Amino acid sequence: MNTRHRFRLNLIGVLVLVLGLTVSVWVFLTGTDERSDVIGYEMVDGKAYPITTSDSKRYRHDLERFGGKSAVFADDLARWFTSLWHGKRLALTLAVLTVGIAFACFRAAERMPADPGGEGKNSTQD
Repeated sequence: MNTRHRFRLNLIGVLVLVLGLTVSVWVFLTGTDERSDVIGYEMVDGKAYPITTSDSKRYRHDLERFGGKSAVFADDLARWFTSLWHGKRLALTLAVLTVGIAFACFRAAERMPADPGGEGKNSTQD
């Protein structure tokens, strides 16, 4: 019975790994890094660089004035976490989650106890 469960867990791990990495590569190839909080652009040497609300000194000053340094830190943390779910960073996030879940499946299959019918009568206790 446990042999069948081990096989299923290993199969699930392989499927998660293959599908997850496939989707991750697809997202990486088709994803863009466009930002939704752009308030303007700055031109340097003929190239446009976006200016976001978090880059604005006025925004950060007002945020610190109303909420203190912890509000600025919380805002930076929230923006970083939100950035993990957009564009090319989403591909990396999916790849890391895929490898983690597949590793958990493989590890659970490896740590599953042996069949009770095969070793039950002749086993010794430690």
